[in-house]
Amino acid sequence: MKSIVILISGRGSNMEAMLAADLPCRIAAVISNKADAKGLETARDHGIATAVVAHAEHASRELFDAALAAEIDRHRPDLVVLAGFMRILGDDFVRRYHGRLMNIHPSLLPAFPGLHTHRRALEAGCRIHGCTVHFVTPALDSGPVVIQAAVPVFAEDSEATLAARVLTQEHFAYPQAVRWFVEGRLTLGRDGRVLLSGERRDGDVLLSPAPDHPKS
Repeated sequence: MKSIVILISGRGSNMEAMLAADLPCRIAAVISNKADAKGLETARDHGIATAVVAHAEHASRELFDAALAAEIDRHRPDLVVLAGFMRILGDDFVRRYHGRLMNIHPSLLPAFPGLHTHRRALEAGCRIHGCTVHFVTPALDSGPVVIQAAVPVFAEDSEATLAARVLTQEHFAYPQAVRWFVEGRLTLGRDGRVLLSGERRDGDVLLSPAPDHPKS
C-alpha cells in the first residue's frame, strides 16, 4: 500500500476530507510549520503521527526546506500533499519531490494564480470559478493539472459565499486526485500534461448563467 505525508498550516479541512474519504493508502504523517495548527490535533485523534517543523526557527528558507525534507523523508512517502500549507517552498525542495508533490489552488488555473482568487474572480466578472489540483513545479501555481472543479458565480456572491462554494468542491476534488495517484492511474506525459488511465469522457457542459428552457 502506498503512503502519503500531508503538510498543513492550520485547521486542515482538506486533510479532514481525505480522512473521511477512506483512501486506499496509509497516511504516514501530518506535518505542520505551526505548532498550534488545529489539524495536528485532528491527525493525532486518528492515530496519525504528527510533527512540527517551525519555519520561524530556521534562519533561511533553504534551512527550513532542508529540515522539512528530512522530516518528510523519514516517513518515505510516495506522495506529499500540500493541504493549506502556507509557505512558499524553494526550487530545490520542489525538484526533490518532482511528480509526487501535489497542491490545491482555489481557482481554475491558469486563471488567478497567487492570492485573493475569489475577490479577483468577482472583480473580473467571472461566471464560473473553481479549484485546481496540480503537481507542484518551481513556477508558482503553474504545475500540471490533475483535476479541476467548477462552480457558478452568482450576482449576489461575496468573497465569503464564493469561497465556501469552492471549498465544498475542494473537499471532493483533492481526495479524488490523491486516490488516482495511489491507485497508479496518473502519468506525467512528455508534454507536461497529466494523463489519467480509464478517464471518463461523458461529462456535461457547465453553463453559467443557466440558459432558459422552453416551457413544456
